[in-house]
Amino acid sequence: MTEPLTGMYAALMTGLDDAGEFDEDRQRALTAHVLKQGLAGLYVGGSSGESGLLGVDELSAQQGVVAGSAEGSDATLIAHVGLPNLRDSIRLAQSASDLGYHALSALPPHSYPFGDNEIEAYYRDLAAATDLPLIVYEVPVRTGRPIPLEALERILDLPNVAGIKFSSVDLFKFSMLRRRRPDSSYFFGFDEVYLTGAVLGADGGIGSTYNILGKLYVALHEAVLAGDLARAQTLQDASQIFVEALLETGVLPGLKAAFRIAGVEVGLTRAPMALKMTDAKAEAHMRAVLERPEIAPWLV
Repeated sequence: MTEPLTGMYAALMTGLDDAGEFDEDRQRALTAHVLKQGLAGLYVGGSSGESGLLGVDELSAQQGVVAGSAEGSDATLIAHVGLPNLRDSIRLAQSASDLGYHALSALPPHSYPFGDNEIEAYYRDLAAATDLPLIVYEVPVRTGRPIPLEALERILDLPNVAGIKFSSVDLFKFSMLRRRRPDSSYFFGFDEVYLTGAVLGADGGIGSTYNILGKLYVALHEAVLAGDLARAQTLQDASQIFVEALLETGVLPGLKAAFRIAGVEVGLTRAPMALKMTDAKAEAHMRAVLERPEIAPWLV
């Protein structure tokens, strides 16, 4: 891929059947719905897709279903392949390459307190496993600790590493990294405060709520590019209303409830992830927020 990776990407969710198994038909319906929203592309197999609760074979199957659904579209496909061990990550990376994905991304190695050298070696080996550009990931809330600035600089200097998804509140580190490695691509990963990352120079965003509100986030990104910060703030406020509602249900379970209300059946989240309230209460709660005037015009 010769052009820099930029724009807004839905961190695609996963369609499961009523027994909690991966469901190809529901994944196709979900993917088609998200693709209608004008996003730059899809980020497949990440945390928003319940990747920590899925097996390697399921994630590989999902890659194939999404690639087929996106065929003929202009969507850029980024496969998240960051699993707890390098062997499975490389297996998923090679699967994505074979399927024609445009780029890869990966959480740092997790489940154990890996050191900076181990994280750097993981990304070096993963980046070398295919010819696809790799988006690395800073997400302390998931890994339990931040990667130091100097280590991130070394990682961004690795062959085939094209950029970073930055999901951290350390915006000073984000700004320093962007200035020190200006040729890398920078994606901001906190939906509810995307505007802060965008103003500081993010090239785009990758987020869970883009699955439902993709049109809103595209408009937010375009407002920033146009210098219309008043409109951008209005759109960010609307997104925060939606995120606040999800915090009461649980983010991914609430998003799946929202999809059901929108007429797209994607199943429940896989156990042990569950709603924080009864199904009926969650549906009423999410229906109310989807009908709000700040949210309803952005639904497809």
